[in-house]
Amino acid sequence: MPLDFKPLSMMKLRSAPGEVLDRVAQKGEAFVVERNGEQMACLVPLSVFMPDIQPKRLARELEQLHAHDEGHSVSISDERELSIHFRKQGPDEDVMLTISLPHGYPNACPKVYAHPMPDHCPHRWQDGSLCIFGAMEVWNPGKHDALHVLGLARRWLTHFAAWKQTGQWGEG
Repeated sequence: MPLDFKPLSMMKLRSAPGEVLDRVAQKGEAFVVERNGEQMACLVPLSVFMPDIQPKRLARELEQLHAHDEGHSVSISDERELSIHFRKQGPDEDVMLTISLPHGYPNACPKVYAHPMPDHCPHRWQDGSLCIFGAMEVWNPGKHDALHVLGLARRWLTHFAAWKQTGQWGEG
């Protein structure tokens, strides 16, 4: 999608930030923000980075995480996939969970990674993502969201902690 960047002064942005963001989010406009005639930053629609994730769905899921006080940060990978990061997860662990929303989300199932993890840790896929979906739990794009996936990942971390102590992976 070609973007037609329009200049936007910092003063205009400061005077009407909501209006400018609505133009970007709802109308797909793109701006180069200028201060004292110098180009400082760009404002572009989220779809530029994640062309096949519905903006309303994404906004709803991020708002839901915020409403549940789930401290998180968001980044975009080199593959232009959205990653949602959660710190300090798991019993007695300092583990970062990352939920990766792939192209085609929500019709494509998200992946979850936990760092750090030992190489020999069970119940992970070949790419290192956690095996949280399977026979007992399947991804349903109409029912499930990032908050649901976070709950499954936390359950996985509970099983991981038990495995570290007993050598046995729990069920359920």
